[in-house]
Amino acid sequence: MAGQNRSEIRPGLQVEVVLKADQRTGKKTRGVVKDILTNSANHPHGIKVRLADGQVGRVCTILPAGSGPVPK
Repeated sequence: MAGQNRSEIRPGLQVEVVLKADQRTGKKTRGVVKDILTNSANHPHGIKVRLADGQVGRVCTILPAGSGPVPK
């Protein structure tokens, strides 16, 4: 699932994001959504979120429930 629509994302979801520092490489970071930072209904590069560990990035994938624990 892509993360371009705000309506698909809610706190507590497990997602993969691309952090600002990793935009050139496209490296994905897995985490749990704490806050949704993008106000618009959709964004072509992904909705910006803050993860539970404080990192901020744009959602590229919404992971299915039960996809395993979030690595530390």
